[in-house]
Amino acid sequence: MLAFLAGRLVSLLLTLFAASLVVFVVLRLLPGDPAAIILGVNARPDTIAALRQQLGLDRPLWIQFVSWLVGFARGDLGSSYTYNVPVVTLVGERITVSVPLACLAIVLSTAIAIPVGVFAAARRGRAVDTLVMGIAQIGVAIPNFWLALLLILLFAIRLHWLPASGFAGWEQGVWAGVRSLILPSFALALPQAAILARVTRASVLETLSANFVRTARAKGLSPRAALWRHAVPNALIPVITIMGLQFSFLLAGTIIVENVFTLPGLGRLIFQAIAARDLIMVQDLVLLLAGSVVVVNFVVDLAYAMIDPRLVRS
Repeated sequence: MLAFLAGRLVSLLLTLFAASLVVFVVLRLLPGDPAAIILGVNARPDTIAALRQQLGLDRPLWIQFVSWLVGFARGDLGSSYTYNVPVVTLVGERITVSVPLACLAIVLSTAIAIPVGVFAAARRGRAVDTLVMGIAQIGVAIPNFWLALLLILLFAIRLHWLPASGFAGWEQGVWAGVRSLILPSFALALPQAAILARVTRASVLETLSANFVRTARAKGLSPRAALWRHAVPNALIPVITIMGLQFSFLLAGTIIVENVFTLPGLGRLIFQAIAARDLIMVQDLVLLLAGSVVVVNFVVDLAYAMIDPRLVRS
């Protein structure tokens, strides 16, 4: 187990380093000088040069990269060019929206997908199975921003049940904050639920054909009991992996949905940083999101190994 854990830790660190290098290089290849963009088109060359020196953009690229990486590892994310405040302060303010949104979305996705997937697998080949999987296929194909607009039209504009945009703030109470996140979370969750339902169905069907399930049936266990006692628990092992990937995707994929609902989260912040060419904030936020994907995958690997110890020995 220790060797397995050490190998995964080394893989995590190497992946984070590679991701940071890619983020840094790609952003430096983009056209436009951040100092010139900040000062505007009428800025004098000497003023631009002074700002470049102040921001450290005149240093060699490898020094900029090492300095950024060391600061990031220490928790010093630098200061935003646009807001003139530490990036860590902005992240701390916005993460209180994005993380609850991703958590609520993954809870909704799981609560919808697993019962639907098991229901379809238990009725394989019937009309209801075809119908459910057809709906799931449509859900996979629907972009979440288009679904977000439909939800706004129905539940906010026509029915007036939920707010169309904005965030009430947690200081107004837990229900006020959650109420602001219901429509965005459904816009994120439903396409992911469609994917997870299909994976759950395929995994349950594969488990139902396993020898231990057939043995349980031969001993007189009812189909329903064999399904829920033996097939479903074992079928959830690959589903957990997909859930981990989905959570990291939901956390990193809130950019469009947060802009549709004008939520003050990380997704909207990174969109604003890209528009303002705020180089340091963009690379910090992109690495944070990439790091969240890597860390979640690491946690999923550990959970997967605990559930199925054969992975540790392989």
